[in-house]
Amino acid sequence: QVQLVESGGGLVQAGGSLRLSCAASGSTFNINAIGWYRQAPGNQRDLVATIQIGGFTNYADSVKGRFTISRDNANNTVYLQMNSLKSEDTAVYYCYAQIVQPRRIYYWGQGTQVTVSS
Repeated sequence: QVQLVESGGGLVQAGGSLRLSCAASGSTFNINAIGWYRQAPGNQRDLVATIQIGGFTNYADSVKGRFTISRDNANNTVYLQMNSLKSEDTAVYYCYAQIVQPRRIYYWGQGTQVTVSS
């Protein structure tokens, strides 16, 4: 079992910045990849950014160059630095963690709201 707790969401003006945090606990040694999805009202949940166990990162095209994912292994925390925010970034942001042993399982946080005003 992996537990994920997000923090750092809020209201920001367009062009501003926010940093989201996700603290993982439980069987964190089993995590293969960790990152962020987001879901706007009426839309599906889409991948924003992910970081794999070897440090490889992947970003949605819409956030490349503006968002940066990083992790603090000592504290089992992953961060999403969001710069140059746009109104279309408004969504609930969910932290996720993937384990692959003994089988593939995804764990989710409760979500944190990010609202960008134009």
